[in-house]
Amino acid sequence: MRMPYIPNTDQNRQAMLKRIGVKNFDELIADIPAEIRLKAELKLPKALSEMEAVKEIKSLSAQNKPASSLISFLGGGAYDHYIPAAIDHILLRSEFYTAYTPYQAEVSQGTLQAIWEFQSLVTALTGMDAANASMYDGATALAEAGVLACNHTKRKQLVVARTVNPAYRQVLATYAGGAGIDVIEISFKDGVTDLEALKKAVGSNTAGVLIQHPNFFGHLEQMDEISDLTHKAGALLAVSVDPISLGLLKTPGEYGADIVTGEGQPLGMPTNLGGPYLGLFAVKTNLLRLIPGRLVGLTTDAKGQEGAVLTLQTREQHIRREKATSNICSNEALCALAAAVYLSLMGRSGIKQVAELCLQKSHYLSQKLKPSFSAPFFKEFVIQPKQPVAKLLEELKKDGILGGLDLEKFYPELKGHMMLAVTEKRTKEELDLLTSKINV
Repeated sequence: MRMPYIPNTDQNRQAMLKRIGVKNFDELIADIPAEIRLKAELKLPKALSEMEAVKEIKSLSAQNKPASSLISFLGGGAYDHYIPAAIDHILLRSEFYTAYTPYQAEVSQGTLQAIWEFQSLVTALTGMDAANASMYDGATALAEAGVLACNHTKRKQLVVARTVNPAYRQVLATYAGGAGIDVIEISFKDGVTDLEALKKAVGSNTAGVLIQHPNFFGHLEQMDEISDLTHKAGALLAVSVDPISLGLLKTPGEYGADIVTGEGQPLGMPTNLGGPYLGLFAVKTNLLRLIPGRLVGLTTDAKGQEGAVLTLQTREQHIRREKATSNICSNEALCALAAAVYLSLMGRSGIKQVAELCLQKSHYLSQKLKPSFSAPFFKEFVIQPKQPVAKLLEELKKDGILGGLDLEKFYPELKGHMMLAVTEKRTKEELDLLTSKINV
């Protein structure tokens, strides 16, 4: 039992084995078949001094090319928006610098107040009645919306548009498979959901219709029509949104969405490889008791002093397993705080200005390239360049440009197509540079 990183003496080890009731280490692991035990020494490189290790690690990290050092047109769920400096300053304060909600939550009024303000801001942004204290990411938020729709309607069928982020649909399929939920996917025409196919699919067995707006391609779905046909069937409408787009578009509450989800990364968080990100989740009042995660509310104590409290927690850790609406546990408290600070700093006019810049700049670029679809779009659109997409992306990378998303991986029928995202950070010179590289 050699464990060089655990400073136990032979005497310590013998005492532990004796306490466990075995004679030696082999007897301790006797239940592990001998044929799968590692008998040789691990083939590790020679040990390094601290100074050598730091040098080695720095040389490895120098191979990375962060999006911040490139001109990024990559989107598809994570976007290169500007992050005000005040956000990091507030996040790094010691009283906030934890991703975890304290278990003795009421002791930490600052954390609870920050979450309550996040919930309030998401509610105002989406036009809904209540928002929870965040989910893991946009994918889990949409999948939880599907489960909520099934729990509310007592039906076991979900209809989801293929214009929903493919990663979100994969997570939804995982959730549905375990819960015995049937998922029907609806095709698209000209970059938006095929309404005729949707009408045929939605019926008396449908628990919910799941739509992304603007959709994965950046296009605007016909939300009023989709809302009407969903509710006529007695189903719930769940919409995944880009929160920045709500600076210009109608709120989901205005076109009758029952559940609103989304990825909160554009609200003050950098693009990371896999996160952490932030799932937004808001509902109408009648669905409040089925909301996953937790909800913070404000109240007054016996002395009339205002305080924040964890008001609703329907996860299985806190109530009986069969009564739980979700097994999702930790919320993304630090990311939620970043979003709350971002929304507070920007205000209604700031969010609108960012959205307008995204819209105007993406449309400026689209006029120089030939979009594959003609439907209205917000800040992303699809093109079919003359060159193979993989080759073009490699060429762009040499010029310091993080090109668009190759769509073939997600949509085989769109082989040769690439999706471009344009945020407020892109300059006219950068847009013209990309145009000159693609139109060759």
